[in-house]
Amino acid sequence: MLAKGSCPKTMLSIRDALEALEGKWKLLILFSLSNGPKRFKQISKDVGSITDKTLSKELKSLETNKLIKREVYDTFPPTVEYSITPHGLSLEKVLDELHYWGLSHRKKVIGK
Repeated sequence: MLAKGSCPKTMLSIRDALEALEGKWKLLILFSLSNGPKRFKQISKDVGSITDKTLSKELKSLETNKLIKREVYDTFPPTVEYSITPHGLSLEKVLDELHYWGLSHRKKVIGK
């Protein structure tokens, strides 16, 4: 059930959440990483139609918000791998519910 009223603390917490997850890419990136650590190009392929510049920006934002971790391995050339943090995994229920809502929404609006 949605919180009733416009409690300032509720509005602030929702604003914080929206800021951390804003845009159309962040939740898709988190979903990609929910199956395990991946390299940049693997994430790009999973998400699809995202530019390298945008993916880089979104990964940095997710890292700043402690939702993902970037790990650089001492190889030549250096290997960089991204993984979801426990804090990022706490969004699992949100992603599941968004998935089911999206299926229902698509059926209602598009009829498929």
